[in-house]
Amino acid sequence: MPTDTDVTELFDGRRWYAANEILAFVLELTALACLSWWGFTVSHDAVIRVLLGIGVPMVAITLWSQFAAPKARWRPRLSLVLVVKAVVLGGAAAALLGVGHPAAAVAMAVVVVANTAVAEIYRHTQPNGNTQFPKRFA
Repeated sequence: MPTDTDVTELFDGRRWYAANEILAFVLELTALACLSWWGFTVSHDAVIRVLLGIGVPMVAITLWSQFAAPKARWRPRLSLVLVVKAVVLGGAAAALLGVGHPAAAVAMAVVVVANTAVAEIYRHTQPNGNTQFPKRFA
């Protein structure tokens, strides 16, 4: 049976934050796989399939690495980062829909939105558990 100390340690946010960050990374890799899958199945022409199957994920990687990655070259405002995330991760959900898996597309979209929301909450939460939102959220 967990003690109060164990429960406090579990819910202090650090483990949940790490788990959410791991989920974000898995979602990013899944998005690349979904975009590639869509690209390789979208056309009957083999050249177009190869170009889209490799090209679309490469464009997503370039966008992500320049604007949305933790060590991105440019650190734009949060709104642009969220737009890039919506394009890449939302595109993955659309790609799942495009290959004929609507339930998986909805599940991907729901998990992406939840993961992003939790990440933003943790971004504004201090280690002691106090939430410090910027004045624009107050």
